[in-house]
Amino acid sequence: MKKIFLLGLALLSLQWAFSQKEVTVKKKDRKRDVLLQTNYGDIVLRLSDSTPLHRDNFIKLVKSGYYDSVLFHRVINRFMIQAGDGDSKNAVAGKPLGNGGPGYTVPAEFRPSLFHQKGVLAAARQGDDVNPQKASSGSQFYIVQGKTFTDSGLDSVETYRLKRKIPLEQREVYKTIGGTPHLDQNYTIFGKVVKGLDVVDRIAAVPTSKAEDRDRPLQDVRIIKAKLIKRKKY
Repeated sequence: MKKIFLLGLALLSLQWAFSQKEVTVKKKDRKRDVLLQTNYGDIVLRLSDSTPLHRDNFIKLVKSGYYDSVLFHRVINRFMIQAGDGDSKNAVAGKPLGNGGPGYTVPAEFRPSLFHQKGVLAAARQGDDVNPQKASSGSQFYIVQGKTFTDSGLDSVETYRLKRKIPLEQREVYKTIGGTPHLDQNYTIFGKVVKGLDVVDRIAAVPTSKAEDRDRPLQDVRIIKAKLIKRKKY
């Protein structure tokens, strides 16, 4: 991705370190969904058991209240919406964001069965030049909006971006539902939207800055509250 997803290098506060020690992931937590209540509507996420390190880390952050009041600080229509910078909670208008985090990374968990179709939840990270192991940010994530592709468009992604073939079943999804195939096997996917894709679309369409705080919404898009909820069939 052109603009790297940076981890903050600031030291953890004693309050945050203490709260992290107190938060544990229980077996029942892994059978729940995550509700993001935003000022644009609700998004329900289902975490993947195929990526347990990311799943449990996200649950811990949700339970600790880390995401409460965090902004979607980077929004690109027909691409993705990104959040998870703890420094964004009280950020003044026009301030560049994207460097905040809890001060640790999560090892990459790439799975061939998980690909960047519209609605997937994935972890942001630093670029390959400083992060060759592709370790994920401890807190920053994005939700894919993406776009639909033609066969020729996917052929181009295979040739110039991925340097490999996209499985036929995944090609069909990219041609119908859409997504961001050039990110596959480069960023860890650890969940998906099961309710609220319309909210993702609304957020992706908001006007954004072209100044120093490039791609930050001109009007704050905020996660008011993130919490675990009972899993339902949607």
